[in-house]
Amino acid sequence: MRILFIASEAFPLAKVGGLADVTSSLAIALRDLGHEPCLILPKYGSIKAPIQDIQGKNVVVSFMGHYEQVALKMTRLKKRIPVYLVENDDYFGTEEIYTQGELERFLFFSLSIPSIISQLDFRPDIIHCHDWHTALTPLWLKKAKMKLPCIFTIHSLAYQGFFDQQFFLRSGLSRVWQEYIPVSAPRPSLNFMSQGILLADIVTTVSPTYASEILTPQYGEDLEQLLSYRGNELYGIVNGIDYDEYNPATDPYLERNYDSTTIEKRVDNKLALQRKSGLPQSPDIPLLGMVSRLEEQKGIDLLLQAIGPFITETKAQLVILGQGREHYHKLLAEAALKYPDRLSVFIAYDERLARLIYSGSDIFLMPSRFEPCGLGQLIAMRYGAIPVVRHTGGLADTVKDVAEGNGNGFVFQNYTVLEMLEAIKRAEESFYHRAEWQNLMRHNMKLDFSWKASARKYEELYLRARNICQTGDIIQK
Repeated sequence: MRILFIASEAFPLAKVGGLADVTSSLAIALRDLGHEPCLILPKYGSIKAPIQDIQGKNVVVSFMGHYEQVALKMTRLKKRIPVYLVENDDYFGTEEIYTQGELERFLFFSLSIPSIISQLDFRPDIIHCHDWHTALTPLWLKKAKMKLPCIFTIHSLAYQGFFDQQFFLRSGLSRVWQEYIPVSAPRPSLNFMSQGILLADIVTTVSPTYASEILTPQYGEDLEQLLSYRGNELYGIVNGIDYDEYNPATDPYLERNYDSTTIEKRVDNKLALQRKSGLPQSPDIPLLGMVSRLEEQKGIDLLLQAIGPFITETKAQLVILGQGREHYHKLLAEAALKYPDRLSVFIAYDERLARLIYSGSDIFLMPSRFEPCGLGQLIAMRYGAIPVVRHTGGLADTVKDVAEGNGNGFVFQNYTVLEMLEAIKRAEESFYHRAEWQNLMRHNMKLDFSWKASARKYEELYLRARNICQTGDIIQK
């Protein structure tokens, strides 16, 4: 099948978070299965890859009362997968991927897609849209009378592309908002994502547990009724990671490479991480790592409450890398100054340091309030760091507590400081039993969280979407 991804990020061209890793690594996995994936991204000013001009592939888009020119450029992902870049300096010329005017930028992006598809030599069998930035694409495809099967993937329901009544009227969305929605469907909310949920042939999200959670008021972010309406066409598929990209045996970012048979070499990465972090260097001190957006979703508020007890009740060190809310930046920096021998904080996006944390920390912490899938725990296990996670979303699907037998991490249920600290302390105690700990590391490094199985599931859903689009028949799960 010829599969066209529509997305706002793809590694390594444009990355803010896990969305970029997913779009690129899933495309590569589908290529390995014999399909022909292709991507469309905005051409941000920060994209530095070699770019090819495509002669004669320009389109004009009628947008909010005026006309905008779009030029198509082309590059490749890992020299294999074509990526079309939508060039318009007014909307995408900035270095930042997400900046002011996001609603207009991604409305313009999705509105340009039907015209772009008509210009491509690539004729897709399937359109796969990713997250709210592309959620209006099914609407514009229907309006353009392009009968193409469309899958919409929710990577996080917390980000929906909210807008107010003024934008609704000014953008022209008010004229088409209800046009293709069945009469029996709930009224879509004033956000981009609701249209993707209602109009795509199939809706997916990034883990089975999260697919169940978002049907409830606790996790549904006010879209649970729309999602329940599409319940027969809603699927959860766990994300994978690119095992060629994330490979401790070959990763060029590491101080020293290793695999599950040479795990003793891993200590060099731990010492390098302690040195980089300004922490006392010792292989015998348990070292926790955290690579995360610094947002409430990721449990940063819980972590801040726990730092005092963590210092007094454990002997462990903690290294945190991430960016997010300025409020959290300030509080974490203050805590690091207060406990310089135990806590180190890096407010940055730094891929090299992230890899060193995965390969150098003993324990990897993800205390998320909610987590659609999470990639950090998968990468950490690949590199031999043992996860401590909250039982939610994709964390619940990928990490089982060691107390259950054949587990691969330490899990706490309720979003409380007490339960999180208890899980950390259990992990710390296990760390001191070195033979058993190394066996757990080897076990986790041999687990398969590659895209192979998940890509096969997407393959099945593409066929289902094609049947729905062609016949209108819903296939029961």
